[in-house]
Formats: sequence, structure tokens, C-alpha cells
Amino acid sequence: MKTVLLIGMGKFGQTLGQTLINMGDDVMIVDKDEDVINSLAPKYANALIANCMNADNLKAMDIPSFDVCIVAISDDFQSSLEITSILKDLGAKWVVSRADTEIQRKFLFRVGADEVVYPNHDIAEKLAVKLNSENVYDYIEIDNEYSIFEIAVPERWNGKTLVDENPRGKYGLNILLIKKGKNIVPSPGANYVFEDGDHILVFGSTEKILAFTNKNSQSGKLKAKKRKKD
Repeated sequence: MKTVLLIGMGKFGQTLGQTLINMGDDVMIVDKDEDVINSLAPKYANALIANCMNADNLKAMDIPSFDVCIVAISDDFQSSLEITSILKDLGAKWVVSRADTEIQRKFLFRVGADEVVYPNHDIAEKLAVKLNSENVYDYIEIDNEYSIFEIAVPERWNGKTLVDENPRGKYGLNILLIKKGKNIVPSPGANYVFEDGDHILVFGSTEKILAFTNKNSQSGKLKAKKRKKD
């Protein structure tokens, strides 16, 4: 469980706050809009109406006591920038700030943000990846080069073992686990036999994984076209 200070309760902040609560975190929410806080207060142990541009208001919250401080403001970048800077000056352990553009992301890092989330960019990127590969179900970008993907096992792998296909050697795919419906097979052995409907969680070069998924997606489309002609 983490103690979280969540500043800015727009749609993004509300969704994030609810998710953190569901995960068992202790969340304190803050917003300058009285109506917003009054409507959300029953869900949280701590809810405060305050203008966080005021350093004294933030200081009264005992910033160093929180594991994470999140600046989720989306409609006032100047406020987000200044609040991020004040939080670091007050001894915040870890500050996560929201950005809507690449320039905003750079400025937030410059004033002290430890992590910057870029929801609009991330959503657009994930959608683009999914649209271009029918086999991709989800992915997490680790950095500019590496990612973790959840992908469907290619049809040609069915009935074959992990050592037969050698995904690491052939495609640079490091299989972390296999999902079989609601069941999970962690760190599958070399003799694991792939079955129809299996999903694999793989870690590796984003470029290599996308090349693999796109190739298999195109292969599936070609097979479908041939069946229609037949």
C-alpha cells in the first residue's frame, strides 16, 4: 500500500484515484473546485479544497509523508509546472506529473518531476499499435527501445514446444509467461506445448516484437484471402 497525494480531480484524476483506491492505496485528493471535492469526498478518507499554487497550502499537507505526489491537472499547464516545482522544494519523495505535449513533458522534467505521464500520446500510440497488428492485446513501453507485449500465439505454433519454435533465438522474444484463459503459466519450460488460444507476455526490442506481430498479422490476412478464393 502506498500513500498518495493526488492533485487535480478532472476525468484523468478521478479515474486514477479510483484505480489507486481499488488497489488498496491510501489516497488524499485535492482540487480547488469545491463542487468537485464535495462530490468525491465520500469515496476518499481525505479530501481537501485548496489552491495548490499556494506553497503554504501544500506545506500544510506534510508533503514528505507521502510516498507519491501526483499532479494530474490537465487544463492549466502553468499551474502544473509550478506545483511540480513546489512539491520538490517541499521534499516530495516522488513526483508524477501529467503532460499533454512533448514540450510540456520536457519542462516538467526540468522543474523536478521524477516521472511524467503522457496519457493522450500513450493512448494514441497503443491504438495505432493495435490497429496495425491484430495479434497485439496490450503492451507496456519500458523505455524508447524495449517493451512488454501481450500477443496471441501464432497458429503455426500450436502443438509445438517452446524449444521447437525458439522465439528468443529466432525473433528476440523473451517469454515471461503464458496466459491460458484465466490461468497463468509463469516462466514456461522448454517442453511447454503451445495450444490454440494461448497468449504470451514477451519482453524485448519494441521494433523486433512489432516486426514479428505484423508479419504474423499479414500472414493471417493472406490465409483468409486464400480461403475466400477457394
